[in-house]
Amino acid sequence: MPKKNAPLQMNQGRRRVIIERVSPEIDGGRFPIKRVPGEPVEVQADIFADGHDVISAVLLFRSALELTWTELPMEPLANDRWRAIFRPREQGTCTYTVEAWLDHFKSWQRDLGKKTAAGQDVTVELQVGSALLIATAQRATGSNADTLRDWAAQLAETAPETLRRRIDLALSETVTELATTYPDRSSSTFYAHELRVTVDPLRARYGAWYELFPRSFASEPGAHGTFRDCEAQLPRISEMGFDVLYLPPIHPIGTAFRKGKNNNPTAEPGEPGSPWGIGSREGGHKAVHPQLGTLETFRHLVEKARQFGLELAMDIAFQCSPDHPYVREHPEWFIKRPDGSIQYAENPPKKYQDIYPLNFETEHWEELWEELKSVFEFWIAQGVLIFRVDNPHTKSLRFWEWLITEIKIEHPEAIFLSEAFTRPKLMYYLAKTGFSQSYNYFPWRNSKEELTEYLTEVTRTEVREYFRPNLWPNTPDILPQSLQAGGRPAFMSRFILAATLGASYGIYGPAYELCENTPRVRGAEEYINSEKYEIKKWDLNAPGNITGLIAKTNQIRKENTALHSNDRLLFHPVDNTQLIAYSKHSEDFENIILTVVNLDPHHTQSGWVELAVDQLKIPTSGNYQVHDLLTGARYLWSGMRNYVELNPSFFPAHVFRIRRKTRSERDFDYYL
Repeated sequence: MPKKNAPLQMNQGRRRVIIERVSPEIDGGRFPIKRVPGEPVEVQADIFADGHDVISAVLLFRSALELTWTELPMEPLANDRWRAIFRPREQGTCTYTVEAWLDHFKSWQRDLGKKTAAGQDVTVELQVGSALLIATAQRATGSNADTLRDWAAQLAETAPETLRRRIDLALSETVTELATTYPDRSSSTFYAHELRVTVDPLRARYGAWYELFPRSFASEPGAHGTFRDCEAQLPRISEMGFDVLYLPPIHPIGTAFRKGKNNNPTAEPGEPGSPWGIGSREGGHKAVHPQLGTLETFRHLVEKARQFGLELAMDIAFQCSPDHPYVREHPEWFIKRPDGSIQYAENPPKKYQDIYPLNFETEHWEELWEELKSVFEFWIAQGVLIFRVDNPHTKSLRFWEWLITEIKIEHPEAIFLSEAFTRPKLMYYLAKTGFSQSYNYFPWRNSKEELTEYLTEVTRTEVREYFRPNLWPNTPDILPQSLQAGGRPAFMSRFILAATLGASYGIYGPAYELCENTPRVRGAEEYINSEKYEIKKWDLNAPGNITGLIAKTNQIRKENTALHSNDRLLFHPVDNTQLIAYSKHSEDFENIILTVVNLDPHHTQSGWVELAVDQLKIPTSGNYQVHDLLTGARYLWSGMRNYVELNPSFFPAHVFRIRRKTRSERDFDYYL
């Protein structure tokens, strides 16, 4: 019994249905899951009650702009598990929850059928049914209410000669359909939480990113490139099939403690410095480097990129050079040392005197937060909607949750990429706070076991509900050992892995196209003569480039919807540790892509792929065709096990489209 004077919610004591273990649910509903418009959300829950009454359950969902819920009936699975699927329609925030109740009409109808089948007298049961229909009619409207009352009157008849007719009526699908339209939900149970979905634009789930430094693309050798020079690269980048052009910071660069070539602590006269040393007398985070152009020419670049099917992404790095206006105007936003100087960035024993980190523990944190938010708002006003955020794990996590939520209220189309190569829990928490995509450990996952384990974790576990990996085989900061040691074949295989394992991927473009793989020092992961500290002049037509492979792979990605998401990634056994095989398929299985990659850049490798034909709905009898979309070659396969052989000097991978043949299609050339 409840304690005396302890108030109960209305009908709480009559609510007998229990709802538990709703999924997807992140940290008890603390954080939203992520989807794009039209992408399914499969909601499951444990739903049960005492006794043997029939339970009915519905999934409820609505967008932030809707006042009423849309309902979908949930279907029972095994062991009191229930399921329903909905698809958010619009960008923004969507809310969902579960409601369930004991369905007395369905329980009565079920028991009536059992008693009738057993030959028992059901006269009283029909009277009970009549009362249930009368109560249902009171919840109905219009002609439906009249129909229900008429049926109730028929069930209330007592003449023996009408018994069979009354039973048939009571058990008819017509009565079932109308009566269950108006169930008694006065004692229904609602799940304790209203859960949220962040509905992002499609580009948050799928896209190919290309990174370049505009200053390295001047038409004249030795000159500083401009936004206009960057525009000249748009046709080439578009023809390669990229979706996003990402620019490192475009702001004025400080001169105090400016870094020189190869990260030299002292810059020589004329050296441009690192774009991440943000701020000078020309301005800070809301200004552009004067040698790149003006705000007007930047806006022109943004619009011109869209004309070529490219969205422009810009880097947001919340750190300041000693020359940044913030240092002069808001010294309270930085940490002061006992000698009165401002604390520069350190990762002992490394020192970064050219960068002052912001102090997120300042007493003036509210003003700081608002100013940093205004930086995003400023660039959104210039037409930018995609942001790569530098080192977010070194800033307040609560700040990111607040900022991204605030920005997406007004701009649900905004996309945030987290550049946080950090500890797993911190990386995942940043994704929970709202980052649309995340850098990840892909650059350091090289063996079949490592790749399989990691990609399974981020695509097949709860992590996939909030963490969208963007796979980068290299960045200006990272030249992995695998690329240093493997040469051009390694660049080819790692690119194909990134582009087919991930719905989103990116490359630090010119360096990757040209297979640049010389480190600053042996054993390091930094480029020699890094573009971060100097202006480069790239010969994009140099022998050995893999531009053609990049363009072909991006074309394959665009033409095959199986590669547009990560949800259906499936690894397949191969009897060779140097070969990895995996597939993706469209929701309707009409598009199936099987990729096989040789992970050994030095030797030909062969083996037998064991395809999960049942999971891919491929006929187990007869032949089916696999079409290598990279080379155009076609092969006839049969059954589960088939042979592959890959020479890394030629092509280190197959990207097969599996073409299933139906029984009625006798001529296999139909698929050619």
